[in-house]
Amino acid sequence: MNLPLKISSWTARLAKTILFAFLLFFLSCVSAQENRVAPSLILLKSYQKQINVDVKNWFMSEKLDGVRAYWDGHALYSRSGKRFAVPDWFIEDLPAFELDGELWTKRSDFEHIVSIVNKQSVHEGWKAIRYQIFEVPNAQGDFPQRLDKINQFLKKHPSSFIEVIPQQICKGEKHLQSFLQEIEQLGGEGVVIRNPEMHYHTGRSASALKVKRFQDAECKVTGYKEGKGKISGLTGALYCQTDNNRIIRIGSGLSNKERENPPAVGSIITYQYNGYTSKGNPRFPVYLRTRDVSDMEQSSAELFNLWEKPVK
Repeated sequence: MNLPLKISSWTARLAKTILFAFLLFFLSCVSAQENRVAPSLILLKSYQKQINVDVKNWFMSEKLDGVRAYWDGHALYSRSGKRFAVPDWFIEDLPAFELDGELWTKRSDFEHIVSIVNKQSVHEGWKAIRYQIFEVPNAQGDFPQRLDKINQFLKKHPSSFIEVIPQQICKGEKHLQSFLQEIEQLGGEGVVIRNPEMHYHTGRSASALKVKRFQDAECKVTGYKEGKGKISGLTGALYCQTDNNRIIRIGSGLSNKERENPPAVGSIITYQYNGYTSKGNPRFPVYLRTRDVSDMEQSSAELFNLWEKPVK
């Protein structure tokens, strides 16, 4: 029996679909090889004066508003485990041991930093980046001993692209608030204080705290609310899941550009708030920025099926 020479249009479309699916599968496998499971790192708790914590003799430093990066001794990864496409000349002088820090340029430059480190191919823009180190994961000893490990390494192997964030000894609450005011006047994000006796651990604890005038937190984008009036056809608000599994809505703080291309579902954003409501939800949440820089943007045209459908 002879098969027809002319394949039907339906069969051709099916063949193209299968080929496209195979291509996506292949690319996902390649991507999986380049990425890794999200590293377990130290996370900061918020400092509250009413909690009985004596910060005298703690280490304090500026909290840099950059992109967090983990060096495993071989490659540079984001907090979510995405591998950065970083030039060889940027990492050639890094040590064989682990590092934790921020990819940073200067204050109030977060969007520019993201535009550099989020590219999926190597480029010269990394020359503007400095890897600012604040921790040496899994190293032995207390906090100053761990920092001394990287300081001693840099004395023998200096690098133009790696620096250790300056630390100073806190003399007490008054000194802390004065330092915070100084950093904020310079346009900085805030201050980090660390218990010098703390041995390395992962997760959050009362030994590593962020100090800011306003409270902030992170949450995961789960859906969108359609805009009305002047922002009709755009994203009106983000539905987000907090770390205690509450679904909140964040509309303030989004620019028109961000309403056209909002943070993707599943991405992590930072928001600012002012205390809690009687129901335990953040009061007056305001969008600040997207923290997971590896997520792809979505256009508003692709979001209609997600509007009013928060993912729980």
